[in-house]
Amino acid sequence: MIPRYTRPEMASIWEPQTRFKIWFEIEAHAADALAELGVIPKEAAKTIWAKAKHATFDVARIDEIERETKHDVIAFLTHLAEIVGPEARFVHQGMTSSDVLDTCLNVQLTRAADLLISDLDKVLAALKKRAFEHKMTPTIGRSHGIHAEPVTFGLKLAYAYAEFSRARERLVAARKEVATCAISGAVGTFAQIDPRVEEHVAKAMGLEPEPISTQVIPRDRHAMYFATLGVIASSVERLAIEIRHLQRTEVLEAEEFFSEGQKGSSAMPHKRNPVLSENLTGLSRMVRAYAMPAMENVALWHERDISHSSAERMIGPDATVTLDFALMRLAGLIEKLLIYPANMQKNLDRLGGLVHSQRLLIALTQKGASREDAYKYVQRNAMPVWRGEGDFQTLLKKDPDVKKHLSDADIEEQFDLGYHFKHVDTIFKRVFGES
Repeated sequence: MIPRYTRPEMASIWEPQTRFKIWFEIEAHAADALAELGVIPKEAAKTIWAKAKHATFDVARIDEIERETKHDVIAFLTHLAEIVGPEARFVHQGMTSSDVLDTCLNVQLTRAADLLISDLDKVLAALKKRAFEHKMTPTIGRSHGIHAEPVTFGLKLAYAYAEFSRARERLVAARKEVATCAISGAVGTFAQIDPRVEEHVAKAMGLEPEPISTQVIPRDRHAMYFATLGVIASSVERLAIEIRHLQRTEVLEAEEFFSEGQKGSSAMPHKRNPVLSENLTGLSRMVRAYAMPAMENVALWHERDISHSSAERMIGPDATVTLDFALMRLAGLIEKLLIYPANMQKNLDRLGGLVHSQRLLIALTQKGASREDAYKYVQRNAMPVWRGEGDFQTLLKKDPDVKKHLSDADIEEQFDLGYHFKHVDTIFKRVFGES
């Protein structure tokens, strides 16, 4: 985790003290279930809770033990015994290390997902507010980076809102998929521990029992989780790139907020650079990169190997922390985004009406011209306008082939900007409902 891109609430999920507290809770809940089943004394389970529930685990001591044992869970259990005393012999009965590690990881991932869902809600709220603010603000739509037909800036933001709504749904599903618990023993057969222990621990930790595990919870669940984070990051980048393009000097239809005292360049005092959206592009690349090792972790040897372990120690914290930071940065960027309708109108007018070419094409076909001829008539009048050699509407009115089919009034009618926005309300209702 890089402090520069880390928010404290998400970081705390992955801190060693948090991890050891979760490990303890898993072990203590398992002890409760074992006591209810008569496997260990009830007083022992009570003592485990009483001695360690409010303990602060000594991370340095655990690290010291691990340097000798070369095993993190044994190091923890040894330290726990130092806190609990003789009753610690009843801890971890019938369990294997992965019962603790995998269940803990899934607790951490579900907590991280809850924060990310909250982040997405903030992004969605910002997009909705600004979309309605600019619902009917005309701007040019672009394909291949080239002026196409008019849209509204509100529609641009509505596209993003719909995309992040899907992202939220996927993340809710990914959270559910990864929210499982395994307390099933060395190879998942429950040979040394009753399945009811797993059910008890799962309920206590807010998880569901894994239907069938080996020594580990199946990693396809985690692959889906991290792939979902990667898709969300791609949506972040798509919107960030849109803002970067719109902020280019020759476009300048929207711009990141530039605060008092902010500096854009160490060399050029005039600069106002899209640093936030460029940063989001870079962070998105990293989140996507974490999805690949998660997918490769699915293929473990037999009932388990540890090739996934080192990767997960990195990608779990890094992917969730990075996406958390990126989503909050995106929400703030949208909330404060500077929007310039006058520049949008100026850019709409730059091509002298060429953005209405499809309407002319359709009008000609409806008046009897073949589509091939209509396309030829419109294009041959459009190309001089591209070169700055005249006005589109004027040229069309002088073209004898066009005038065979369309009157001057017919031609003028096709240049109505408002025509393009007649279904904006319909689109907004589809995206936002009736609000």
